[in-house]
Amino acid sequence: METFNPLLVSGGLLAGLVVVALLGEAVRRRLPRNHLSPESMDIVKLGMGLVATMTALLLGLLVSSAKGSYERTEVLHLAAKTTLLDRTLRLYGPEAADARARIRDMMAEFVKRMWPERRGARLDPALEEEGNACYLALEQLEPRSDLQRILKTKATSVAADLGEIRTLLLVRSGSSISTPLLIALACWCMIIFFSFSLVAPPNTTTRLALIASAFSVADAVFLLLELDRPFEGLVRIPSAPMVNAVSHLEK
Repeated sequence: METFNPLLVSGGLLAGLVVVALLGEAVRRRLPRNHLSPESMDIVKLGMGLVATMTALLLGLLVSSAKGSYERTEVLHLAAKTTLLDRTLRLYGPEAADARARIRDMMAEFVKRMWPERRGARLDPALEEEGNACYLALEQLEPRSDLQRILKTKATSVAADLGEIRTLLLVRSGSSISTPLLIALACWCMIIFFSFSLVAPPNTTTRLALIASAFSVADAVFLLLELDRPFEGLVRIPSAPMVNAVSHLEK
């Protein structure tokens, strides 16, 4: 699933909130006086409270979804298992040199694809084929002692875990935020700001307050979408654990 562009979405939301706030002010100027009575304003405030509560719940749901994408546990496990696999093959002996080289090249390419300079990391079939070749290279090892037999069993088990984590990270590199929920959040925020401008007196202070509030909402959505693409953008999962692991393989 293609991820959203945080800058475009948050910028569009900011513009929309400012427009509806100014529109609400213009509507207030044209409303009959009885529509602006304290009783009418109380009803508007009650409606705003209800919409604001639903918006807060929806925002919490989106934050929870984005937080799940930003978890770095798999990255740490992948780095640890990569190092463990190389150490196991090193103990196996020079017969495992080819398998070690294959694993080193595959993980170096994996790091480049998961932390790209441009957006759009995707599941690469060629990379998966290389992973299968690494696993087959381990299976073709012929142990000559009980120690090598134990090390081969351990290495194939770790390699299987490594492949599972790697595929999971690639699959999870897409967006986890539902488009309808994001649209609903934007619409409810616009309703709230329109209602704010209806209730607030039309002056420069209230306009600046609404613009500042709109900027805060757009900034929150920007950070939310940044968290939803954990391997790209400004707020990304650090690549240091995997880079260090790959550097260790090259020694």
